[in-house]
Amino acid sequence: MSLPDPHYVEWLVSQSMLGHAKMCATKYSGHARQWQRPYAETRPRAASAMASVWFTAYPAAIVARDGESVLKTLGSEDLWQAFASIGIHGIHTGPTKRAGGLQGRSYTPTVDGNFDRVSFEIDPAFGTQEEFKAMSRMAAAHNCIVIDDVIPAHTGKGADWRLATMFHGDYPGLYHMVEVRADDWDMLPPVPAGKDSVNLLPDTVDQLRDKGYIVGQLQRVIFFEPGVKETDWSATDVVMGVDGVERRWVYLHYFKDGQPALNWLDPTFAAQTMIIGDALNSIDLLGARGIRLDANGFLGAERRPNGPAWSEGHPLSVVGNQLISGMVRKVGGFTFQELNLTVDDIASMSVGGADLSYDFITRPAYHHALVTGDADFLRMMLRKVHQFGLDPASLIHALQNHDELTLELVHFWTAHAQDRYQFKGEEILGIVLRDHVRHAMYDAISGEAAPYNLKFVTNGVACTTASVIAAALKIADLDAITDEQAALIQRIHLLLVMYNAFQPGVFALSGWDLVGALPLAADDVADLMGDGDTRWINRGAYDLADMNPDATQSVAGLPKARSLYGSLCEQLKNPDSFSVQLKKLLAVRQAYDIAAARQILIPDVQSPGLLVMVHELPAERGVQVTALNFSGAAIEETINLPGIPPGPVVDMINERVEGDLSETGDFKIHLDPYEGLSLRVVQTLSSLV
Repeated sequence: MSLPDPHYVEWLVSQSMLGHAKMCATKYSGHARQWQRPYAETRPRAASAMASVWFTAYPAAIVARDGESVLKTLGSEDLWQAFASIGIHGIHTGPTKRAGGLQGRSYTPTVDGNFDRVSFEIDPAFGTQEEFKAMSRMAAAHNCIVIDDVIPAHTGKGADWRLATMFHGDYPGLYHMVEVRADDWDMLPPVPAGKDSVNLLPDTVDQLRDKGYIVGQLQRVIFFEPGVKETDWSATDVVMGVDGVERRWVYLHYFKDGQPALNWLDPTFAAQTMIIGDALNSIDLLGARGIRLDANGFLGAERRPNGPAWSEGHPLSVVGNQLISGMVRKVGGFTFQELNLTVDDIASMSVGGADLSYDFITRPAYHHALVTGDADFLRMMLRKVHQFGLDPASLIHALQNHDELTLELVHFWTAHAQDRYQFKGEEILGIVLRDHVRHAMYDAISGEAAPYNLKFVTNGVACTTASVIAAALKIADLDAITDEQAALIQRIHLLLVMYNAFQPGVFALSGWDLVGALPLAADDVADLMGDGDTRWINRGAYDLADMNPDATQSVAGLPKARSLYGSLCEQLKNPDSFSVQLKKLLAVRQAYDIAAARQILIPDVQSPGLLVMVHELPAERGVQVTALNFSGAAIEETINLPGIPPGPVVDMINERVEGDLSETGDFKIHLDPYEGLSLRVVQTLSSLV
């Protein structure tokens, strides 16, 4: 095996993210700009004030005009006029940077939907840097913002990874990788032909831990798949270093083997340099105002004397996020984190870290309420938010995203498995509660009951919002949906909009929500699901603004999903459409600034399907009450709102007086099946005295 070609090594450095980040840093060092803004503390309400309703794009699913790119489509005047009309103020682009890996000088495809980044450059499959900038300018022209991504936990196997395995410069310090001595190579399995690494079995990981090489098995194996990924560790083949030494490396990957984990505590501090450089590049070069931190809860792994390594809720993750988020705030942006951890871990990471957090806390719970017609678990999770000191206004309350509907329920699986909870009148252990909720969900929205939704490894179910609703309605065949059923799906979809939008914080929805997308047939994306990744069925292509009505697939080649609602252009001409009804709801949310309200009460109720959330509106506009019926039965109940001054109660959506809140805080409500109300208790002069 010969030494690496120095010209090739030089080319790799020129392509590397670390190399670009170091050049980027020179634009900031010694500049007064770093000291003009507060940065130490999170500012969730300032972040949501920039834009409190987001469209979350998935670039690979975008249908564009013939010959045009994804980014040109996302920057089109027609689309932004539609967004502005509906009440959408921000677009989270999703991952648009080049991803995948490198073999020689050839880029290889992404293994995880562009979440295996290898460059700061825009992926040519989605467009150009100039088109991203133009999209940012178009957003600003409509008083909206663009939100981009960084991925602090890992990269793809690009130039940085190849240089690391060659033992070049600071690059090995980027990754959680360990050189295994040649006399221990017999512990490592051979690498299959055509691969550059092999996943390690649990026994091998234990042996390497006992030999002192690695921290050992982690607290959970994300994306576990027998024969594909049985641990979070893989071994490389033999690689010749620039120093003439042949090495085999063992490396950590929380996700797929093509996503080597970064080392956030290495003397080079190379990971910090690279990731912060990526964030600054997005803000200053591309025009983004916000940054998503993806998989940012996995920045620390530490050996423990007994049991698995400490890999979740690790203080290093908190510190790492504080560094990134502080730097972004320094230059005038904000960050949000998208991680599924325990509620207390999310709260810990919010202190000085990301300004906003994705609401993985109540997302599976509101789906459970819909599927079972019982909101008890949802009420519990809403109260957990307050119990652990999280402001609901710091959360991004979302409908569908690019991932599965997660049913990991991590809070009840790890640190709180043996805690006791009151659920449906009984006291049960957290782990028992988790199993109960998971079984109820799996049985109702996958398998024989709903074969169009597929389990996603051990994490949850691959589905769309519309297909979860269909399963809740016990529709077994999506091809047989009647017009009446489609209308009911839309009604329930709007109920879920109300749950997420009529509480403080950011409300986010996807293109799949806007068009009412149904899942793809598994056979249509079988080539993408070879590693067990069923999420591709919920990532079908969509055409928001009739850019290419005859197209059968996205620019990236994903098949077009069946749409129950049609494009935005079609919907905005129909007063009964999903988007027009959405527009009406968002107008109320905006008029009363519900995003900036304070949640003050989640009251007990009698009807299982009823959820009530009580909020204090800003600017002394009174108290807002969101009342939602997650069941298929009508509800008539007198709710009690202790401590709320009496006054007239107004239906904010239909603009009519519904009655009065009594001196004792009682008010009678009526809700039809799957109906939602937004009520305002008007403060009168007498009630303020």
